[in-house]
Amino acid sequence: MSKKSKRNKMPGLRLKGEYWHIERRCKYAENGWLRESTGETSRTQAEKYLVQRLADIEKQAQRRIDATYTFEEAGLRYLEDIAHKSSASSSAIHLDQLFPFIGELTLELIHDDTLKSFIKNELERGIAPKTINNAIGVISAVLNRAARVWRDEDGRPWLRQAPAKLSRLSLKGQQAKPYPLSWAEQDKLFSILSPHIASAALFAVNTGCREQEVCQLRWQWEVPVAELGVSVFVLPEDFTKTGTGRIVVLNSIARKVIDEQRGKHPEFVFTFRKRPFKKMRNNAWRRAWEVAGLPTRHGILKGVHNLRHTAGRRLRAAAVPLETRKVILGHANGDITTHYSAAELGEILNAAERIVDRKISQTPTLSLVRKTGCKSEHVGKVSEHKKRASGY
Repeated sequence: MSKKSKRNKMPGLRLKGEYWHIERRCKYAENGWLRESTGETSRTQAEKYLVQRLADIEKQAQRRIDATYTFEEAGLRYLEDIAHKSSASSSAIHLDQLFPFIGELTLELIHDDTLKSFIKNELERGIAPKTINNAIGVISAVLNRAARVWRDEDGRPWLRQAPAKLSRLSLKGQQAKPYPLSWAEQDKLFSILSPHIASAALFAVNTGCREQEVCQLRWQWEVPVAELGVSVFVLPEDFTKTGTGRIVVLNSIARKVIDEQRGKHPEFVFTFRKRPFKKMRNNAWRRAWEVAGLPTRHGILKGVHNLRHTAGRRLRAAAVPLETRKVILGHANGDITTHYSAAELGEILNAAERIVDRKISQTPTLSLVRKTGCKSEHVGKVSEHKKRASGY
């Protein structure tokens, strides 16, 4: 029998231990050499890996020559740029969902048609249109930065022309309605929540702070007001949702919560197991919301943002003026500033203290129950004046 001829073997592979490693000249690789493990024990599989690796390197190099970049490359660059901002974590979540659909596309190919598969998938998963629109907003931010800010080594922009405005989903009739809590509902919900979330929630409902403003609150932002014998928190403009500085005044309950957190962590106010937590609305929050008997039907907001709505409703019920409510809740307003005199801070603090009094800070509400057979279905709450106006 004649011996089988030996198969020609691809150069540039060496067996080290049980794995094949690449040692091959490559003009597009760093220092002109490609040196790395294939992670393969089979020579045949190692050769396939090497072929694919060389093709990928050449493709990337050609993109650099042509000054073209993928959305994944741009998305990761964007996260580096905004790493110091509170929105970085939510942007990272959106990008993680987007990469499987458009990550490999070059920036020039990102438009409404190429987003259809992503949007269809998210709607089928039951993701709210507002959340999908937030993801589209991240895409727009990445593309605009690629066109206007980033440059390659030759000074060329990552994207030659700023993109057309991407279409958003219509939210008409689809946004969930807020559900301000009554005092009884607040007590029941907070008693079910884990202690660290309950403390953060109690602070939120007494200050009107947004979820991330609570989770990322830092001790370095605390400013003493000697004239009043209290302290406030001044949130920097690059942290707040509105992009403007915000002052957080503390009523007696909020101050008590803050004092209980002192000494637990050197940087963050609210922590769990000595680490700051990224969000309050987790599985435990959702379970507590259901156990407390709060509405879970479609179209009702079930998140932590209800605490902010609760604070706003109580301020209004306590007859706090609109402008003062805007200051306390941190609404964007060209007339609002973070620089106040002691007298002005005293006025704002007194207003915030009014929502501590349960007798004056809760609009009378009526729980509506619609009977369906032998069961009763909770359908919401209507304020007393709305009840009269609508004939309930």
